[in-house]
Amino acid sequence: MCIIRGTKISYNQMLVKKIVFIIIITCIAQLGFTQDKRFIKIDKEVVKDNPTINDSIRKGSNKATSNKKNKDRIAKIQEYLLISHLRDTTYVDTTLTIKKEYKYNYLRKDNFNRIAFANMGQTYNTLSKDVFSSKLMPLFAARARHFNYMEIEDINYYHVPTPLTELFYKTAFTQGQLLDAFFSVNTSPQLNLSIGYKGLRSLGKYQNQLTSTGNFRFISSYKTKNKRYTANAHIVMQDLLNEENGGLKENSIALFQSGEEEFRDRGVLEVNFEDAENILIGKRFHLDHRYNIINKKDSLNSSALNINHIMSFEDKYYQYDQARAQDSIFGTAFQSTEIWDKVTLEHFYNQLQLNYSNKVVGEVQFNVSNDNYNYGYNKIVVLNDNIITNRLKGNIYSLGGKYEKQIKGFRIKGDIGANISGEFEGNYLKAEASYSFNDDLELMAQINRSSKAPSYNTLLYQSDYVNYNWRNRFKNVKTEQLAFQLKSKKLINLFVDFSNINDHVYFARDEVVNLVRPFQNNESITYLRVKANKEIRYKNIRLDNTVMYQKVEDNNAVFNVPEFITRNTLYYSNEIFKKSLSFQTGVIFNYFSSYNMNGYDPVLAEFYTQNEQLLGGFPRVDLFLNAKVRQTRVYFKAEHLNAPYTGYDYFTAPNYPYRDFTIRFGLVWNFFL
Repeated sequence: MCIIRGTKISYNQMLVKKIVFIIIITCIAQLGFTQDKRFIKIDKEVVKDNPTINDSIRKGSNKATSNKKNKDRIAKIQEYLLISHLRDTTYVDTTLTIKKEYKYNYLRKDNFNRIAFANMGQTYNTLSKDVFSSKLMPLFAARARHFNYMEIEDINYYHVPTPLTELFYKTAFTQGQLLDAFFSVNTSPQLNLSIGYKGLRSLGKYQNQLTSTGNFRFISSYKTKNKRYTANAHIVMQDLLNEENGGLKENSIALFQSGEEEFRDRGVLEVNFEDAENILIGKRFHLDHRYNIINKKDSLNSSALNINHIMSFEDKYYQYDQARAQDSIFGTAFQSTEIWDKVTLEHFYNQLQLNYSNKVVGEVQFNVSNDNYNYGYNKIVVLNDNIITNRLKGNIYSLGGKYEKQIKGFRIKGDIGANISGEFEGNYLKAEASYSFNDDLELMAQINRSSKAPSYNTLLYQSDYVNYNWRNRFKNVKTEQLAFQLKSKKLINLFVDFSNINDHVYFARDEVVNLVRPFQNNESITYLRVKANKEIRYKNIRLDNTVMYQKVEDNNAVFNVPEFITRNTLYYSNEIFKKSLSFQTGVIFNYFSSYNMNGYDPVLAEFYTQNEQLLGGFPRVDLFLNAKVRQTRVYFKAEHLNAPYTGYDYFTAPNYPYRDFTIRFGLVWNFFL
């Protein structure tokens, strides 16, 4: 059972929803089959050709206007375009690379700096932190639930010569699976429609650990024939449900670490509770449209002037439910049964941009933005004669600008923004300079500075648990950062950043009541990261190495990360059967040094700082075999192969064990109709 807006939904009802979705996909696919072949024509101006990839997709007939005879045509993979929210263009990539292996997971992102909890769909503990952000508004609550929450920057727009379908499948942990189905079609050269659904259900190995998530997205892009007006829009609806068990009980931790045969069935181990779950629900309606006032293309003096408007409305809520109060874990509750916490956010965003560019000046943007927000609860809490308000709401107006200029291999970028009115003050500055010596070697330097309010739930939170109620007026978190990057496949990929953080806001256990609450650090934190990546090749044998070193100077010990993280992959890659099948097989070694790993609080769905337990320091060895036949990529993996041999002392947070040895498989299948 899962809860959505307080309503129980049975498994049969969920099955009906999936069937309806499949019917919709089928109907749209039929629309794609009947599209006019004239629409196969591609806008060549936005294709960024990569000479290393020349995959041909299909032959089709294209009506020639000159002689009206059908001619065979082969659509190239570079014609299936992906456009990001920043309007950068690339194309669908169906190659089999080691980078694809790293991204073949629940998030479909490289998890180098994250370690997953035991069940797919649960949260991740973060091993390295990106401290700079150009977002001026506070973030919503339950950050541990947001790893799989699709933000605006996670949505791509499409332009395809023929209908495109992608199916992603991967086995889960006990009675479940992960499926991500996507379909895109251009009904004309001007209009693209795309629809997708990513669904997961996984029971997990431990008690009360079910995950059930869904990410639905409908995407559309449009442009007029003269290309003066373009619009990208999407609708995203997401529900992310996790059952919560509070981790293993203390006596069960010892049984887990013993490695005895009878306790390798993780379902027999006792957990702290079996009657809680939390859910994050969100829906977003987003429109980004542009009108070109001037679009002059000339070899001597090309220039462009356009007005761009971005409008986005997002409505989301986080809810925690528990049948019986757990006083020994979370403290006294206002009621002994039916714990029910719910916080909502409505955020309406508008930005108006004026963009101008020419060869002499470069690209210049001026923008003005408005954020209308309404965060809070439908109740008022009175605690110790103090009234804790239930709402943070208002309007924020901000101004900003961007600049970009390239002179041969030298490029400079600038981005600035500041809130000029409203309750939340904030500003950021981002300056970047880079130089490309050739196609392989590029150097980049960056200076970042920001000041922004901490997350909403550190400022205001209400709960049926007494000690989870607060209203804070924290200062802005201030970050200064200097970063350098070297990109070179032949030499090395190297990234270095040095950050200074003031007024850092974090969750930790209150020493008085021993319960998790937000705090603000009163001293500066310095944070150094050095990350290096290099792949060494000898014939068909490759060794891909990624290493990160981190150093923190923090007198209060509130910012904890491992000093050393490494991932080393030794694999063999080849093509057989007249190059009709390509494959990769090898072993992946992951390790991070032991440190005071952050704890996890299920009521807040947040990680908190703890300095009592050193965790980590355990190796993870994975054996994989991947293959590609045409546009189908198949993945087999033995995860944590070394678990029975290196000791059962692996945790992703205090009381939360990491995954045991398991064998999983799946595929990514692209159809180009």
